[in-house]
Amino acid sequence: MTLKLYRHALSGHAHRAELALSLMDVPHELIDVDLAARAHKTPEFLVRHPFGQLPLLEDDGHFVWDSTAILVYLAGKYDPAGRWLPGDTAGRAAVQAWLSVASGLIAFGPAAARLVTVFGARFDVDDVVARAHALFKVMEGELSRRPFLVGDTATLADVAGYSYIASAPEGNVDLLPYPALRDWLMRIEALPGFVPFQVTPVGLRSAG
Repeated sequence: MTLKLYRHALSGHAHRAELALSLMDVPHELIDVDLAARAHKTPEFLVRHPFGQLPLLEDDGHFVWDSTAILVYLAGKYDPAGRWLPGDTAGRAAVQAWLSVASGLIAFGPAAARLVTVFGARFDVDDVVARAHALFKVMEGELSRRPFLVGDTATLADVAGYSYIASAPEGNVDLLPYPALRDWLMRIEALPGFVPFQVTPVGLRSAG
């Protein structure tokens, strides 16, 4: 059975799940959910995802929600060689640390800054942009020492971080001061199976 990924094309959370599916070469179907019509808040959807959010993965009648949980699920079931989630304790912990960064520092930094311009979210612009730059300074140092976040090869850590960092300029967060970070983005984009994150047309962006 082909997996189904319920998503919104402009959601970085959904894109990281789509990216993982593609990088792992897992056959899947993308199902776009109409957020404006609140299709994610219907009783039928809430049975599958109690918080009514995207993305949502359906695998043979089993539903997995939360983007980083989806990444771990996919690696556990469809990557038996451990390419994307190391089997050793230290390696798994290192990946988990960056998954936590994706759910925390990235979500409240570059992702939040983009939410202001793309969806009109009411965050303090200066605060979320400053959070993004503080994060990027740390990542710049880490990526100056190794090609990927956890070592010499890409892992779920990189998949989880890519979407909102690549799209940070949409939130008025400049990537120019971070050459190592930009090189890291290009290394991810060169991976077999990479799928780009849809850029929001300027005319559709909110004035904030």
